[in-house]
Amino acid sequence: MNDKEIVKLFWDRNEDGVTEAKRQYEDYCMYIANNVLHDRRDSEECFNDALFAAWNSIPPQNPENLKTYLGKLVRETAINRFKANNRQKRIKSDMWQSLDEIAEMVSGGDVEENIELHELSAAISRYLYSIDETKRNVFIRRYWFYDPIESICKRYGFGKSKVLMMLKRTRDDLATYLKKEGFFI
Repeated sequence: MNDKEIVKLFWDRNEDGVTEAKRQYEDYCMYIANNVLHDRRDSEECFNDALFAAWNSIPPQNPENLKTYLGKLVRETAINRFKANNRQKRIKSDMWQSLDEIAEMVSGGDVEENIELHELSAAISRYLYSIDETKRNVFIRRYWFYDPIESICKRYGFGKSKVLMMLKRTRDDLATYLKKEGFFI
């Protein structure tokens, strides 16, 4: 069953849509949630919450790529769960470390206060699609999936210093690109 057919089931309020979405995208979504939470039960709850959020948001939303849509929902849910679980303590995890690395590009103020998030997202996407595919994939593995550096090294057959340097240069280039686009000035 393809995404359009599954989304149609959601639009028709047919619960088979949730069952099919779970069957097709559970592994993908669990991977994302587990990279944030490192807890199978919490990850399962986040995935179920994401399916529920999809059920409540389709309609009016009509995602063309259901995998990406569910990935975004589970990622947001997992980050919120992580924050709630660790509200009193700042645990240094791969997720916080990768967020800290990206935050270094922002010069003062909260991103949400300075610009519309969708404009920033579109600018980042434009930049990422303008660079080499391997650099883009390493960047996405780190900052979307929150993969640990060691996992990225193993996946691409690179040494740790190469991955760290590639990420730093990509972040620096992205910061330059965003400044040229009018962000963070």
